[in-house]
Amino acid sequence: MTEATPTEADIKATMAQVLRRIAPEADLNAVSPEENLRQALDLDSMDFLHFLVGLHEALDVDIPEADYGRLTTTARIVAYMQEATQERTAKE
Repeated sequence: MTEATPTEADIKATMAQVLRRIAPEADLNAVSPEENLRQALDLDSMDFLHFLVGLHEALDVDIPEADYGRLTTTARIVAYMQEATQERTAKE
């Protein structure tokens, strides 16, 4: 089964949904695309880990631990998720 690459809006909506479960008071819309999410939303390392795991589950994208350090901003997460989805689709 081939699935389309999620749009930026799709990924951001998923990010907001996952974030609401972890830190209900956090507002993803208040963070600029290049701003560090952990700092801007005052997320500790465990909250951020739960956020990444939630994205993995919601978007069905494997995120190796080695990549965690790259996923610091909304822009980087969107690009990573789109690239991972395209790679997975190309293999199918």
